[in-house]
Amino acid sequence: MGQYKLLIDGQLVDGDSTMSVLNPANEEVLAECPRASKAQLDQAVAAAKKAFPGWSATPIDERRKALLAMADAIQNDLQNLARTLTQEQGKPLQDAMGEVFGAAAFFRYFSTLDLKEKVIEDTEARKVVSRRRPLGVVGAIVPWNFPLILMAFKVPAALLAGNTVVLKPAATTPLSTLRIAELVKDILPPGVLNVIADANDLGGAITAHPDIRKVSFTGSTETGKKVMAGAAEALKRVTLELGGNDAAIVLDGNDPKETAPKIFAGAFQNSGQVCIAIKRAYVHESIYDAMCDELAKLADAAVVGDGLQQGVTMGPLQNKAQFEKVLGYIESAKADGKVIAGGARATEKGYFIQPTIVRDITDGARLVDEEQFGPVLPVIKIKDGEDALARANASSYGLGGSIWSKDLDKAMDLAGRMDTGTVWINKHADLAPNIPFGGAKLSGIGNELGEEGLAEFTQQHVINMARA
Repeated sequence: MGQYKLLIDGQLVDGDSTMSVLNPANEEVLAECPRASKAQLDQAVAAAKKAFPGWSATPIDERRKALLAMADAIQNDLQNLARTLTQEQGKPLQDAMGEVFGAAAFFRYFSTLDLKEKVIEDTEARKVVSRRRPLGVVGAIVPWNFPLILMAFKVPAALLAGNTVVLKPAATTPLSTLRIAELVKDILPPGVLNVIADANDLGGAITAHPDIRKVSFTGSTETGKKVMAGAAEALKRVTLELGGNDAAIVLDGNDPKETAPKIFAGAFQNSGQVCIAIKRAYVHESIYDAMCDELAKLADAAVVGDGLQQGVTMGPLQNKAQFEKVLGYIESAKADGKVIAGGARATEKGYFIQPTIVRDITDGARLVDEEQFGPVLPVIKIKDGEDALARANASSYGLGGSIWSKDLDKAMDLAGRMDTGTVWINKHADLAPNIPFGGAKLSGIGNELGEEGLAEFTQQHVINMARA
């Protein structure tokens, strides 16, 4: 692996200490990574604050050009970034390449947006206009499941709006983000983008920092609550994209052979480590047995292994803590239901778990009620759509969900009453940079992506002028 540096005030610098990054496929040290101190965080924030007046005054066309140049830099390093991402995160190389390409595409999308003045009223009595102004320094905190694409949910929108950024990747997946910092450091003026890495010890300092005006956080609900509490003292803006327990409601009339592969893909992408993965499947009693059988076949056929190996379809869990947590869910599920595929770790070394299907389980079980965030899917029998909707809505989470039905009118009716930020019909986890994304209930606050996501990085500024 190469040498990694922090990016502070336009300079690549060593951390005040170092930390080891492990490869989850073999539990061996992949690289030594610079670890920022609190003093270095303060330097990064100070640099961003100093750079803000100049960057916010830069014409938006120039900011657009910078985003496009960053997109090119990311895409041109596709092979290297993808390999690094697979080694630190675990996902198959093909999936890692898709994530790198997607990150570049998100930068390109945000370069197409604008922040035009809106005339609210223009009469003989008055003229009222609304403008969008940048906030200042943004703290962006990114998790370990999709380090690059989730960075691209935040950084290009923040920069286009005229903010400056301090970006912190997860402690277990910092390398690909630090590589991007190296690639783009000369594209932006010093201090506009700063990238630090920590050992899970600087998040609180970012949230509470008096010179940070907004925190954009993706991660667990429990950590999101801490972010919100830390931001409260200064009443700083927060966008929180948090945990989910997405339900897929599969109604009668579906062909299990046709629908099961789509359900499986929605549940087991990235070894189930997806905030909007299907985490519980409610299946109509008329097709329940057949659907369980098809899902079990797909689980048994999955190729689990090192993401760098050809033909692998499912990599390891990203870290030891999550690995042990998911094994605990599987053990409890053995008492609450019937494991019909998987149900154990897959290898002696590495954080691999066999894709697991659990049937004859119901609400009240830990695996159904909580977010497992791993390659385990509970399948629950339902009588009808109303039964399933009531169960799905009973969750304290509300990130996403899906309805699977040949009757599109019925599907639309159920989707309209599902208490989530997003509902898909006959598909799941379909995201695009132009489609707003956010959660309900304990799944988050605010929106990312689309014009709404860009607006989250701005302050509305209204000017109301008398005509007479």
